[in-house]
Amino acid sequence: MKITDIKTYLMQVGARPGLSGAEGSFRGSRNWLFVRIETDEGISGVGECSGWPRVIERAVLDYRSILIGEDPRDIDRLWQRLFVGSMGHGMVGTVGGGALTGIEMALWDIKGKALGQPVWNLLGGRFRDRIQVYGHAKKPERARELLERGYKAVKVGFTGAVDLDLVGAIRDTIGPDIDLMVDAHGPSWMTTRDAILVGRELEQHDLLFYEDPIAPENLDALERVRDQVAIPLAAGERVSTIYGIRPYVQRQLVDVIQPDTGRAGGITQMRKMAAMAEANYITMAPHSGSLGPVAEFAALHVMATIPNALMLERVEFDWQGRYEVVDPVLKVEDGHLPVPDAPGLGVELVEEEIARYPSERNVSDMPQNDGAYEPGTVDECVYFQTRLRRGSRLRLKRTGDK
Repeated sequence: MKITDIKTYLMQVGARPGLSGAEGSFRGSRNWLFVRIETDEGISGVGECSGWPRVIERAVLDYRSILIGEDPRDIDRLWQRLFVGSMGHGMVGTVGGGALTGIEMALWDIKGKALGQPVWNLLGGRFRDRIQVYGHAKKPERARELLERGYKAVKVGFTGAVDLDLVGAIRDTIGPDIDLMVDAHGPSWMTTRDAILVGRELEQHDLLFYEDPIAPENLDALERVRDQVAIPLAAGERVSTIYGIRPYVQRQLVDVIQPDTGRAGGITQMRKMAAMAEANYITMAPHSGSLGPVAEFAALHVMATIPNALMLERVEFDWQGRYEVVDPVLKVEDGHLPVPDAPGLGVELVEEEIARYPSERNVSDMPQNDGAYEPGTVDECVYFQTRLRRGSRLRLKRTGDK
């Protein structure tokens, strides 16, 4: 079997025909990039790339010169050729990781189809036939909707400032038997001390984890947060390959790693990350906040085959087009997604639907919410800020603080 062609499918997420991309989700910046690898035996495989899809598309097509004529079943060897082949451009970041991921995902899809087996069965078999998922809620009413749909875990996410009162309201809504998480990512990112103060206030809500309290480059600060906050920490969505996740695991900076299934480097890389984490008693909960549906299928195969799977992120109330561009469509039942049993990944692209949404833009400007920056500073668009109005916004404890 030989690879004969590689095709890409780039689409704008959130824009209906006749609408501008700015009217879509993620302030009009969200794109999905799907990949199809074709072979001389009529078997093709699909994958998905994240990290900066419009840029990654060029990287995927550039890799074509290495892949055409190769046996798609030699997955690890081809991954190494691609990885080494791009080293002259510098360290592999999320763009390179995204390109490697979509291609490797498609190669696993081909192999599974050729052997008539689901990918999970080629990875040593599965521990479980369904994967627990958690949903997103920014209001108590949305949290209640998730519970009505069978969810048993809810995350409240913020850009910039954490609204501690909202976290409390959602905890009161879902009760003590539902897991709750908080995502505190920037911009603007918190300072180390602010992240610690917020974390201490969150302790009373019995979080499953406190996600991205510190900018991803600041690992020493993450260590300080770990040592001073009694909540499990989670991070890792912005890195690629085992080399990117290594310091998080090696230094035991987090309790949960969150590789992004579209840019972590591929299915094999994610399993290696999981093994590294397992050796350090760390669990894995893959990031999926902006991903499309193909990567979600891949994540299910990975999560089915690792012992330290925590749960999978899912945007339950996503753009309707998500359910039109692939077949079949995944559906949550009792707070879980079923692990596919079809050969390969178990999903196919609906190309005519994808073509309805051509990419228009893939970068976002300043966050359009009041909490992202201090009042009057949004036009500065700085990377991190100290939180002001601290007595009300951070609800500082007046005794026992260090």
